[in-house]
Amino acid sequence: MTEENQTLKISKIRDGIVIDHIPAGRSIRLLSILNVGEHSGHTISLAMRVKSNKKDYKDVVKIENRNIAEEELSLISLIAPDATISFIENYNIKEKRKVKVPETISGILRCPNQNCISNAKEPVETIFHIVSEDPLEARCEYCERIFKGSDLIGKI
Repeated sequence: MTEENQTLKISKIRDGIVIDHIPAGRSIRLLSILNVGEHSGHTISLAMRVKSNKKDYKDVVKIENRNIAEEELSLISLIAPDATISFIENYNIKEKRKVKVPETISGILRCPNQNCISNAKEPVETIFHIVSEDPLEARCEYCERIFKGSDLIGKI
């Protein structure tokens, strides 16, 4: 069997987005936060644990007829800080963008500290300040605790 026959091939999409360089195993979580699933009406191609040149393995997601809002880019950066997003138009890459972890994240995450004022019934929007990107760590504005990215991802 030739190497060409062993290459994974996923068909091109006409219009939509391709999210590449997702850490292996995180694509399902990414689809969940983007609210694309069986009832979204989007055609989704998902490749998990694909051999990567940069790291051992990665996931890749293609979503037809879907765009990404700026707020969603911040969410993607928390799950996949090295991700690149290609915006596809008429089968061609119109724009390619690398996600960037923002310095401050507001209103997206819930604080893992159950005693934090942001988890009370007060009308307080959560605010986290990024302390470190690699590994991802963020400090809550209110309780001032520092949390690992893995603790925060579950609170999206």
